[in-house]
Amino acid sequence: MTGAFDNLSPQLRQVQEQGLYRKRRILESAQGVEVRMDGRELLNFSSNDYLGLASHPEVVKAMIKGAQHYGVGSGSAHLLCGHSKAHHALEEELADFTGRDRALLFSTGYMANLGVITALLGRGDAVFEDRLNHASLLDGGLYSGARLKRFRHADVDALAAAVQKIPAENRLIVSDGVFSMDGDLAPLPGLAKIAADNRAWLMVDDAHGIGVLGDKGSGSCGHFGLTPLQAPVLMATLGKAFGVFGAFVAGSDALIETLIQRARTYIYTTAMPAALAEAGRAALRLVIAEDWRRDRLAALTQRFRKGARQLGLQLPDSGSAIQVVRLGDSQRAVAVSEALLQQGWLVGAIRPPTVPRGTARLRITFSAQHQFAHVDRLLDALEKMRL
Repeated sequence: MTGAFDNLSPQLRQVQEQGLYRKRRILESAQGVEVRMDGRELLNFSSNDYLGLASHPEVVKAMIKGAQHYGVGSGSAHLLCGHSKAHHALEEELADFTGRDRALLFSTGYMANLGVITALLGRGDAVFEDRLNHASLLDGGLYSGARLKRFRHADVDALAAAVQKIPAENRLIVSDGVFSMDGDLAPLPGLAKIAADNRAWLMVDDAHGIGVLGDKGSGSCGHFGLTPLQAPVLMATLGKAFGVFGAFVAGSDALIETLIQRARTYIYTTAMPAALAEAGRAALRLVIAEDWRRDRLAALTQRFRKGARQLGLQLPDSGSAIQVVRLGDSQRAVAVSEALLQQGWLVGAIRPPTVPRGTARLRITFSAQHQFAHVDRLLDALEKMRL
């Protein structure tokens, strides 16, 4: 088919030549550490299913039971007739889990971040964001109409200087808790102090920290011991450590009521299926009860980091389940990823614009389902790559 979009072809060719072209692969099995993709059996080091709950029998059973009771579609937005008893129960349980007054479900983390920032801020306000924040946080800042100031990654002093220079009616400091492409933790205590000293709000996107870090999986805020007053806006997802789908925002009654009234990505979209909410409830129970999953994840990560250092690989400072081997050149990252794929390893090559130019990398993620032997074999494969 030719016609209206022929002029896009040269642009696509240029993306390919730069090693930035993205292709989808077809998963033919359940999510797990051993997957079948494009007709091949692979060991998976690319998933965010950190606790191995995506295919857990209790979670699957809860979703099936939920579908049998509620059907497979919610039928409407939350504010019409789509808000079920299952949704409400999950919100109450998430509020209790996070130690906050209330929680509000969103369909995705992207929608939650856009919804929160645009509901809280407008013209005359200011939002301060870490340069390596997730795209949804940066987009939320842009769409809000507030003045957006990005500060150097994890640089508390740079943030303090920016906040003091920019007066505004409302000021929001926004950061990932665990940065998704580097695996390092934000300096949340420092960010919280700046927020308190300058009458600003702190919003933490804990998509990659919730369930993994802190007591009972309380996340990066729990890891640092931050109170709800210090981090009054908490966003987290259910599609990573929880192994399900969706997201939520937790905070004060006033915050949640404001989002219900103003967050366009909440108001104007169909609610997630109630069956997914029931699956989320089952996952939450496992997250709280089974500390061994977090312990195993930490042990696997430490084993990999120790082995990588012995190989001479330079890894960023990350104690999370996300480990990064920086290669710099995008085409080289793709070539190494493809070479590993041919040997049965699924390891993602991350390139611009997801990461800054010149910092292409392998992003290796671990699951509590991995075995120590898997880690050792991956290290052997990386050694043969002569990185």
